[in-house]
Amino acid sequence: MMDLTWTKAASLFFLTFFSEDAATLGGAALSAAGQLATPFGLAACFLGIWLGDLGLYALARYFGRPFLGRAWVKRRVNEDRLAKSEAWWKKRGLLVLLVARFVPGLRLPTYLIAGTLAVPFLSFAAVTALMGLVWVPLVFTLVWAAGTQAAAWYAAAKGTLIVAAVIVLALAGLPLLFRERARAWLRSPATQRWLQWEFWPANLFYIPIGLNYARLAIKYRGLNLPTIANPGMLTGGIVGESKDEILRDLFRTSPAFTARAVLIGRGPGDARMAQFERLCAEQGLSLPVVLKPNIAQRGSGFKLVRGPGDARDYLEQVSGEVLLQEYAAGPCEAGIFYYRFPGEERGRIFAITEKIFPSITGDGQRTVEQLILDDSRAAIMARTYLHRHRAVRGKVLMAGERLKLVEAGNHCQGCIFRDGMHLWSPELEARIDQISRQVPDFFIGRYDVRYAEDGDILAGKNFKILELNGAASEATSIYDSRNSIFQAYATLFRQWDLVFAIGAANRKLGHRPATVSLLRDEWKKYQQLSACYPMAD
Repeated sequence: MMDLTWTKAASLFFLTFFSEDAATLGGAALSAAGQLATPFGLAACFLGIWLGDLGLYALARYFGRPFLGRAWVKRRVNEDRLAKSEAWWKKRGLLVLLVARFVPGLRLPTYLIAGTLAVPFLSFAAVTALMGLVWVPLVFTLVWAAGTQAAAWYAAAKGTLIVAAVIVLALAGLPLLFRERARAWLRSPATQRWLQWEFWPANLFYIPIGLNYARLAIKYRGLNLPTIANPGMLTGGIVGESKDEILRDLFRTSPAFTARAVLIGRGPGDARMAQFERLCAEQGLSLPVVLKPNIAQRGSGFKLVRGPGDARDYLEQVSGEVLLQEYAAGPCEAGIFYYRFPGEERGRIFAITEKIFPSITGDGQRTVEQLILDDSRAAIMARTYLHRHRAVRGKVLMAGERLKLVEAGNHCQGCIFRDGMHLWSPELEARIDQISRQVPDFFIGRYDVRYAEDGDILAGKNFKILELNGAASEATSIYDSRNSIFQAYATLFRQWDLVFAIGAANRKLGHRPATVSLLRDEWKKYQQLSACYPMAD
């Protein structure tokens, strides 16, 4: 009989190495049925579980630590994090060992980590022994109390403990384990583009604008009314208008305030290059000069030409008509949104955008690419900036050396926009109104101007108009990062209400809106032309 008792106890002992739960429940059942003395069952299960715990610790201690010391592992494991982990375990390791005994699934990884991080052996042995002395009698007591229902009760308790552990880890443990990864995710350019609405894709941002457009079309009883907001421009400045025609009107009436510009027609590359050189000589233009498509939107295709090679490459790439314009160095630029109702004696400035051209400054150590990626805002537009400056992305800028990241004063090209109403003055408004009244049938749109200092623009003098955009232009001050998206939409809603109202007033004067087919044809024409436009400078 004694031999059979030892055989059963030995079987339970070895069974714990494969399944602690099965061994403990089986030992408790044998004990409850009187087939195995309780002390033998308790001792066999406890010793098997405890020695198994010590065995896991020993394996990790013997093999795990040397494994971390291998060269290829050290290259992938951060030494600082390893040191922090060891310090954390010294403070909280014993508590973790206590919890692991009662939460299914935690024991194996916990004991392996304890051995790898060299938790003191005596401390590990004492804690696991104590927990074993608590755990095994608890299971035996459960079986004695529940009888045949013990296995079901045990499974239910185990499931509850697993769910509770998952919840606790999700609410407390995971944020601690992954907080650096979460911070890195939040700081990533892709995430920042979504967190900052000014960088949202146009087809997402303009959904409310489209809905408001439909509301205004019903209110003013005309879907195409914006196309006659400026009867002097093709489609009112919605699409397809010629920059050359608009600038010629401006230069004819306000030459002191308009940057000189001439048109280079279509043709072979050599012929266009000869035309470029001839026009520069006739107009007295010296490099640098600006080349840009005659039909374009959002600053696409803008090129600052610093040498003949730049001009030749550009004219070979862009097949459509190109505008050659004097370069207004500024260095300041603003967008001035103006409107006037037909029949009114004077117009008003609706909004002013102050444009800031971002730059990076070298430190003699980091490359252009590193400087861009290390700048919190530039990193958001890194793809645009790095493509634009791909020729120098690997260059190390000298300490204090400055690289201007963008030349085109357009938000989608990387320019920074700020609310510039501090530049408003009665003198500026009077000057813009005077210029606008001399442009045939122009009532609403945005001037892009460059000037040397704020005093000039406040006095309404010494600035150069680069472009005049019509009904489809925006009060771009909305893209000031200090604005909320609700403020931006409120401004754009008011702006489009003005466009529709002015279009309705011009309809009463006999002007007829452009047809849908004309808008479609002009849009297709622009899409075909813009396919060859290079990235703007």
